[in-house]
Amino acid sequence: MSGYTEVAAAVIENPDGTFLLAQRPEGKAYPGYWEFPGGKIEAGEDARAALVRELEEELGIRATALTPWITRIHKYTHAHVRLHFLRVTAWEGEPRPLEDQAIAWQRIGATNVSPMLPANAPILAALALPAVMIVSDAEGLGIDAWIAKLTERALVEPVLVQVREKGMGWQPLQHMISRALARAGSVGARIVVNSDCGAFPQASGVHLTSKALMAATARPEGDLVGASAHDERELDQAAKIGVDYAVVGPVKATPSHAGVAPISWERFAALARERPMPIYAIGGLTRADLVEARRHGAHGVALRGAAFAQ
Repeated sequence: MSGYTEVAAAVIENPDGTFLLAQRPEGKAYPGYWEFPGGKIEAGEDARAALVRELEEELGIRATALTPWITRIHKYTHAHVRLHFLRVTAWEGEPRPLEDQAIAWQRIGATNVSPMLPANAPILAALALPAVMIVSDAEGLGIDAWIAKLTERALVEPVLVQVREKGMGWQPLQHMISRALARAGSVGARIVVNSDCGAFPQASGVHLTSKALMAATARPEGDLVGASAHDERELDQAAKIGVDYAVVGPVKATPSHAGVAPISWERFAALARERPMPIYAIGGLTRADLVEARRHGAHGVALRGAAFAQ
């Protein structure tokens, strides 16, 4: 950990999805720039304890629900910092500026304060990823039924869709992706295509299989690039090429991988810890598992069998 200033940073979130930013006051580096609240981790503290202390000092709140999220390194001219981000979803008190800083509630994808600290860009992009990934099963449900169910879900919740139809021919797959983009994409869903399915430039991007990930020498083209990973080596490679998210599992037993032993939440947490990209948990999960997933460091859950369950 030597060579970096260790910093704990908070994504303080309301149930409506708004989050809090603070403006750096005069007397600090980058005065007037906006950032996520937090501060330096002192000797003997972990990121959670440091953040609880910093939020009391800066905002007068007592954080009561904190979950680990991502860890990013940024090299400023005045310091090299390692930013340990935690999501804060419950607290006591009302946030108020106690250190001559301004504060402002912001909405994902529609921030209206500036200038932003340079380290914020990848954090805001990661925060914009939906909590639920839907993995396609059009071969099982039929294309028409799957498109109809996807459209229904996209109308009621933000979703990231991974098209994974490895046994489908190119022409029906092209047709399916075009329809998904027209129906779900038109209401904000982002659609990536599994690398085993071929290249479809009209999609938002590509999802690399673990094999494709390990063969990659650079980040593929595309606005959004994700990858499946199962161990530290694959997650290190995902970070090296700069993917936007990773999917890790199976956390629980799942019929789609009947011969694969589940890794457990404890192993998932160890793999997700201090990764620079958001991690989705996959394998035998439902939307009800989201709270547990986030407690173990996940950004969200990836669902196939339970994708359209209420």
